[in-house]
Amino acid sequence: MVAPTYPPDRTALLLVDPYNDFLSDGGKVWPRVKEVAEEVSLLDNLRTILAAVRDAGIQVFIVPHRRWEPGDYEGWDHPTPYQVESGRRQVFARGSWGGEWHPDFAPRPDDIVVKEHWGSSGFANTDLDFRLKQRGILRVIVIGMLANTCIECTSRFATELGYHVTLVKDATAAFTEEMMYAAHELNGPTFAHAILTTSELVAALPRATARLDRASDATRSMSRSHA
Repeated sequence: MVAPTYPPDRTALLLVDPYNDFLSDGGKVWPRVKEVAEEVSLLDNLRTILAAVRDAGIQVFIVPHRRWEPGDYEGWDHPTPYQVESGRRQVFARGSWGGEWHPDFAPRPDDIVVKEHWGSSGFANTDLDFRLKQRGILRVIVIGMLANTCIECTSRFATELGYHVTLVKDATAAFTEEMMYAAHELNGPTFAHAILTTSELVAALPRATARLDRASDATRSMSRSHA
């Protein structure tokens, strides 16, 4: 298999659901993912990847889940059990601490925050595909929460839409090791073009120094042409 490449002008990082309820001590879902998250060094790996992709000049997209509000799912014909339970527990409630961004992963001014998704896919009923296409993006790196729900569904949808998809198996988590195994060993290979570790991804990213060298070469070339 050819090693994946990540041209900065054709690649985006999709950071899915970086909420306190998922990623912070005291979050409503954190106790269920803590063991797996700590085992894979999730938070450190998310920090490492975000720093590396920004250094490489790759666009960051924040892909958030719907923040619960009173009345959500009421009158729905067939909400999923997951939606019913999320509504009951008021996970990611709008205006609550749990529905705020984890402080280390809050959007920066140059990041793009797409519309919230109601289900598990960051593409369905949002503007994500449109905004990726408007920037000429062909490749997406998908990280965040949860491995076997929103990460998998968003990534599958991306493949169906024609994107090259990379999963990072230690930059996500799930409720159990079995769910992580299913996400990366059973299901992931059926749709993802690459399944990497954080260190493998960072090694494959273009270096900022290489970008600066290319820019300097281009500047020198232009200077010679005008001389």
